[in-house]
Amino acid sequence: MRPTLCLLILASPAAAATPEQLRFFEAEVRPLLVKHCHNCHGPKNQSGGLRLDTADGFKAGGDSGSLSDGRLLLSAVRHEGPEMPPKKKIPDADLAVFTRWVKMGAPWPAGGVVSRPKGVITADDRAFWAFQPLMRVKIPAAPHFGGSRPRLASNPIDAFLLARLEAKGLAPAPPADRRTLVRRLTYGLAGLPPTPEEVETFINDSSPDAYGRLVERLLAAPAFGERWGRHWLDVVRYADTAGDNSDYPVPQAYRYRDWVIQAANDDMPFDAFTHAQIAGDLLPGSTDAQKIATGYLAGARRFGSYEDKRYQWWLTYEDTIENMGRAFLGLGLSCSRCHDHKFDPIFQDDYYALYGIFRGTRYPWPGIELDKKPRDLVTLSTKEQAYAVEEGKRWIGDVKIHLAGDPTREGKTAPRRFLRILGGQALPADEKGSGRLHLARWLTSNPLFARVIVNRVWRHHFGRGFVATPNDFGRQGRPPSHPELLDHLATRLVESGWSLKALHRLVVTSSAYRMGGDDGDEKRSHDPDNELLSRSARRRLDAEQTRDTLLILSGHLDRTRGGGHPFPPAAKWGYTQHAPFKAVYETDRRGVYLMAQRIQRHPYLALFDGADTNASTGGRPSSTTPLQALYLMNDPFVTRAAKGFAARLMREKAPIDASFLLALGRPPTDDERAAAGEALAKLRRKAGEAGAWEAYARALFMTNELAHVD
Repeated sequence: MRPTLCLLILASPAAAATPEQLRFFEAEVRPLLVKHCHNCHGPKNQSGGLRLDTADGFKAGGDSGSLSDGRLLLSAVRHEGPEMPPKKKIPDADLAVFTRWVKMGAPWPAGGVVSRPKGVITADDRAFWAFQPLMRVKIPAAPHFGGSRPRLASNPIDAFLLARLEAKGLAPAPPADRRTLVRRLTYGLAGLPPTPEEVETFINDSSPDAYGRLVERLLAAPAFGERWGRHWLDVVRYADTAGDNSDYPVPQAYRYRDWVIQAANDDMPFDAFTHAQIAGDLLPGSTDAQKIATGYLAGARRFGSYEDKRYQWWLTYEDTIENMGRAFLGLGLSCSRCHDHKFDPIFQDDYYALYGIFRGTRYPWPGIELDKKPRDLVTLSTKEQAYAVEEGKRWIGDVKIHLAGDPTREGKTAPRRFLRILGGQALPADEKGSGRLHLARWLTSNPLFARVIVNRVWRHHFGRGFVATPNDFGRQGRPPSHPELLDHLATRLVESGWSLKALHRLVVTSSAYRMGGDDGDEKRSHDPDNELLSRSARRRLDAEQTRDTLLILSGHLDRTRGGGHPFPPAAKWGYTQHAPFKAVYETDRRGVYLMAQRIQRHPYLALFDGADTNASTGGRPSSTTPLQALYLMNDPFVTRAAKGFAARLMREKAPIDASFLLALGRPPTDDERAAAGEALAKLRRKAGEAGAWEAYARALFMTNELAHVD
């Protein structure tokens, strides 16, 4: 960019920027300044005397001085006058961002930088919201909404949300009806549809604690752990294969999956849950279960086909470090393998300080082409084996930085310690092991840890987190929409003894969770993305919820919990990079128990937006494709489910009513009942009684109402 372009931004009148405007700058504008301006107006080059990587440089302007308005900026980026940047126009979407920024007064956080000074933690870094200690926030007073009496908020969540709504002149939507609520809560906590009997029991229960008892029943059900364990398995990129060239099976991996599910059901404190995964084998009096928990580390992806020095262990350590950063801190760390992070205060010596900890850890082998038998598995007290980690027998100690990420080019030694921006504590001088136990305790002691898990829980209940980028709490992520509420909940989580069930209980008993959808109030158009939570948002069932629902409706769901997969015995493994392991094992158990490969995606999960088993999935996408419709029309699994549901309906006294109650949680309207009867009559003439009901069942499976929760 030339100086004329960027100085035009200074034209708008100075005014105090709002938090929303600063969030817009961090999320939308700052990346564009790096992309379009940094080369000419950054720390190395200041064309025209203009520097745009600091707030001070931005305010000072350049050789051309200040300009009177911002119209020339838009003219320049449109190439209608001076061409800024020269030769190539910026995309229309970027132009729209600059236009909006100029109109709001070009806010820029004081002292903010676009590119980082090398190896330095700045005051702006330390002031960044994510690195601040948890705030103890005063709960807002109940708002009035223009009425004669204040609306009482018995749940602190509602107090925070209602205060924001009142400030915008908005009121929350009315409460959801009971049928909607019981279906929403059952899918939310258990991942399954409620039975007609459960729906009717809740509807007809007029006692004041009816909802609370429903919440407690669902929190105590084994299905809770299966549902919420699956969410964590998304984050840690769980798979039943190793991800090496041959994608070898890991027959013991299921033990970690089952441990996660049981931990969720037991309400294991989240700090202890983390300690076990990072250093379960090093905890005092370590148990078999705690050793199995280190399957989290053992599940890091493998690379290559050799055991000797040719094996690319640095990539396995990178996968470990990157996932640990994303999962527990909401920070991407892998960029710092080759250089200091460009935006966040995470440095190359930070990265190799952690690298040294994992280099001193002994990972098991899933099998390699030259020696296909798995080995180095951890032996449990029962003499069974687990895919878990242990302290290393060699390589314990500090490592040298890999220059540009190249392990053959070593730089200075990076003493083992933790991220400088989050304390930078070094390992004790007398540490003789890897340091993983100290790492585990450090992870749970910093403010990001509590914020990240609270944000994950909130996201799964409301469809979006306070931080819309659940795996990125850094500068390239989105700032929190409700920072005070996020910190309040994080503080409560710590004070509750890290009980996630207590957090779930607080969230789902709030009035915000129990709101209805859009009731036509035109004022809510001022919150088009529902960022302020003025109403409930409709949610699409995910892959496992959809599959489990079809199994329940068909009567085929196998409630068996846990267990492994029917892999071929290791003696018969002959997999190579040219003929890798590939398998799909069908089961009638819940979707969380499907065998998940690292490289070969399960065809159903791939089609319906299942988690990526190669990288941490903080939030799944939600797509609608023709292939999904074709699956529901033609796949043998769906055909079998439709036959089972049809047979079940034909045994009912009022089958049409039963079909709606079972599939949708409500009775049909008179018009729906009549239309269904007419359709069945036509189908009987073509396909007979059983064929008619099978076609009817399949049609019901494809309805939007079955595929969504209101």
